[in-house]
Amino acid sequence: MTTERRRFGVAINELHAVAAEDHEAMKRRFEERMRQLLADGGNGADGGDLLTLSMRAAALGAGKRLRPLLLMTIARDLGCASPALIDVACAVELVHASSLVLDDMPCMDDARLRRGAPAIHVAYGEDVAILASIALLSRAFRIIASATDLEPLVRTSLVTALAEAVGAQGLAKGQFQDLHGGAARSPADIAMTNQLKTGVLLGATVDMATIIAQSDARVTQSLRAFALAAGQAFQIRDDLKDLPGNDSAITGKDVGLDAGKATLLATLGVDEAQRLLSHHLQEADRHLSDAVGTRQGTRSFLGSFFAAPAPASSPATPMLAAAHGG
Repeated sequence: MTTERRRFGVAINELHAVAAEDHEAMKRRFEERMRQLLADGGNGADGGDLLTLSMRAAALGAGKRLRPLLLMTIARDLGCASPALIDVACAVELVHASSLVLDDMPCMDDARLRRGAPAIHVAYGEDVAILASIALLSRAFRIIASATDLEPLVRTSLVTALAEAVGAQGLAKGQFQDLHGGAARSPADIAMTNQLKTGVLLGATVDMATIIAQSDARVTQSLRAFALAAGQAFQIRDDLKDLPGNDSAITGKDVGLDAGKATLLATLGVDEAQRLLSHHLQEADRHLSDAVGTRQGTRSFLGSFFAAPAPASSPATPMLAAAHGG
């Protein structure tokens, strides 16, 4: 096998050209549906009030759309083509957007930039930002609850999975630990915070795909393990992007906000963090193979994320280098 072959087990040159076009088409459909769902903020407003404008700015700004596209891609790998998939994917992204609005607030991470644009509290004020976050969260659950293409029990299971990811056992707990955990924490404690901040919503995204696809327990368990490993990898990757020396114009958000926080990079150093990143990617690929076999949709999609150049302040991991044929 040539050096250009493996990335999440995928042959880069052979698959990514076709897959990238397919994923871009999926993303275009997703973006159009998001615009439809937020045409008036979902609240019957005229679409021009500050609350609606802030909601749209938070949810429709340039983003990777990892979670919604992952949900749709996994479901497709599982043989599911439910017309409700795109709306459920939009609901997941609205929850993510809601969390980012709060994360950026002065009392949280105090960020000024998000996705290459002013953070919502900077552009619209802190009061509007808080209300926009609440409205986005509410809209997400309304979308799922009103999905007519899903059986009532399926809708209930989806709402439960998403609600558990947001609350005191998920995103909220992770952000609390990040803010109040202190600088002297063990790698295991930091990994748990990372799991709550990133992995729980990623896990809920995967769970929701299996719920709609009506997957069996074995597949569901393998995909949960996949999400756990992938979530850790994404958090380390995000921490690398925060290193001083990276360009905010490229990352799309402020850098250096993790200074003084307990992160794996600060605790273990960049080299060891890169090793862990590679380990988590390998584990994610193994569990994904257990769940979907040789189907390449999800594998290629995630490969495109981790094949991006590493942040300027850090060396590429072996797997990232392999993605570029190195």
